[in-house]
Amino acid sequence: MSFTIPWVEWASLMIRWLHLAAGIAWIGTSFYFIWLDLSLRSRSSLAKGVLGESWSVHGGGFYHVQKYAVAPEEMPAELHWFKYEAYFTWLSGFALLVVVYYFGATSYLIDPARADLAPSEAIGASLGFLIGSWLIYEALCRSPIGRSTPALAVSVLLLILASAFLLTQIFSDRAAFLHVGALIGTIMSANVFVVIIPNQKKVVADLVAGRTPDPALGAQAKQRSLHNNYLTLPVLLLMVSAHYPMLFSGGVHWGWLVIAFIVVAGGVIRHFFNTHHAGGRGIVLAWQWPVAVLLALGLIFFIASRGPALSKENVSDNRALEIVTTHCAGCHAPQPINTAFSAPPGGVVLDNLDALRRHSEQVIAQSVISHAMPLGNTTGMTITERAELGQWLRAQ
Repeated sequence: MSFTIPWVEWASLMIRWLHLAAGIAWIGTSFYFIWLDLSLRSRSSLAKGVLGESWSVHGGGFYHVQKYAVAPEEMPAELHWFKYEAYFTWLSGFALLVVVYYFGATSYLIDPARADLAPSEAIGASLGFLIGSWLIYEALCRSPIGRSTPALAVSVLLLILASAFLLTQIFSDRAAFLHVGALIGTIMSANVFVVIIPNQKKVVADLVAGRTPDPALGAQAKQRSLHNNYLTLPVLLLMVSAHYPMLFSGGVHWGWLVIAFIVVAGGVIRHFFNTHHAGGRGIVLAWQWPVAVLLALGLIFFIASRGPALSKENVSDNRALEIVTTHCAGCHAPQPINTAFSAPPGGVVLDNLDALRRHSEQVIAQSVISHAMPLGNTTGMTITERAELGQWLRAQ
């Protein structure tokens, strides 16, 4: 008996599993320590050098945590570090980017209608955005802008949106949204690798050597940790955006605006929780959820307003089947012709009109409302064909 193992798909599955597990661990510790930092309360009975303490209960036990303003007077016997969650999240995420988007650049990364790039050129552009966005972010944080929280927040938002606009001009929508999430994730991981952990190591080295640690090291690490906290919710949605192609309705002209809604709404929601954890009540907590809801509704109505133009002519069954056979059946067949798949994506086979009717909502979302399919538009599906297919599907 002979058989073939789809190694790329298995690699994608295993790496994605690792990415999810590491990401959950990183996000969990990030959320917890920001909560812990904001929950600290100062009391007169605290020991010298202790900034505040926090009590909590979990799993049937009570926990008492204290934070020092800078560091204890001497090195504790056992010290727990939190860094590998961030490292493995980024490493597994980049490996997944390589396996899916670099190895499958023609299908997943490139959109010839936007920029007819060779795979090597597209991969180079991808790496350039990941590295370049972090370098600009790092320069902003270390510049005078970094000393003003509002100015830095606006500057980072503009950096993300400028990157989003450029990415939507050269990559497919799916790849552009994913890359905005990836560059934010790169910034977050670099914060841990370049600033937070090195600063903590310097503090530990000072303790071991009997020197007084520099308070600025902790303040800088705390600033970067807070940045990561506010960026977490947007990056999560951007990373799963491929499952919701309606988000791509802004297309080449307005895709960056959809990303703006996501980034701002995610930041506002985190601000609510951070303010609440810090003990804020009343008016300081009255605006976040209404604003987040308005942003979400604004996004929904904006995307709805970008609905596809449908054909004004009646479209016959034969014409609809011809379009699907030409542009969809290469992947959505019992045995896909497209080498990127060993089985039809999502188990959807589109080889007859009944199947097309059964999966009409998915086809409308993927190929009519958005241009997510065909992947990379390698078959050259035109706007007219999308309008015709949409007209036939709406008439069923």
